[in-house]
Amino acid sequence: MKQSLLIVEDDEPTRAFLADNLSADGFKVACAGGVGEGLRAIEVRHPSLVLLDLGLEESHGLDLLDRVRSADGIASRFDPDLPVIVITGRAAEADRVRGFARGADDYLVKPFHYGELLGRVRAVLRRSAGRPRRGVLRVGELTLDPLTRAVRVGGRPVHLSAKEFSLLQALAEDPTRVRSKNELLRDVWGYVSIGQTRTVDAHACRLRRKLGPSGRGWVVNVRGVGYKLTDAS
Repeated sequence: MKQSLLIVEDDEPTRAFLADNLSADGFKVACAGGVGEGLRAIEVRHPSLVLLDLGLEESHGLDLLDRVRSADGIASRFDPDLPVIVITGRAAEADRVRGFARGADDYLVKPFHYGELLGRVRAVLRRSAGRPRRGVLRVGELTLDPLTRAVRVGGRPVHLSAKEFSLLQALAEDPTRVRSKNELLRDVWGYVSIGQTRTVDAHACRLRRKLGPSGRGWVVNVRGVGYKLTDAS
């Protein structure tokens, strides 16, 4: 079965070049010229990967990325883990850092060689396919369903944001292991910190509160290392 790609690019020659070559290389390709059209295509077509230009006329490409990454995976029809490769003429380090911080899986600067783009597309798709698809995860009275993105503690539903859910899932997949902050930043937020950041700490704190009175026992901060999940039943 062909893997499907969505190209969100407002430059028609670039869009046609990518669509023709990727189709010739065995992908099923759809195109959109802007953020609104791209979001509708994601909802309807459920692509395996999105190639996203940033300099779109109607809106910034990162607006689309924000909508996808902030989806809860339940009420929304967007998969918050949908692979996205940014393709843009913006080569500054600040633009690259911003793209990864907002959830891009890869960042490619124009002009580029098609062979490099194809290699990056295949690499991101391999990583995406390698993500474990598991059933319900259980740690004591805490259950987490990756498919429905539902979380319960002792039968009580717990409503989490997309990032809180992803953080909890990363910890629940191997509760015997301490996950470093850099690992969590990479796996949950999609970037590696180049300095001090409180992103993981802030989300872990909110996660504790939402898990209930014993939340501090569920999400444990191992000082100087990172976080782990323990049975606080």
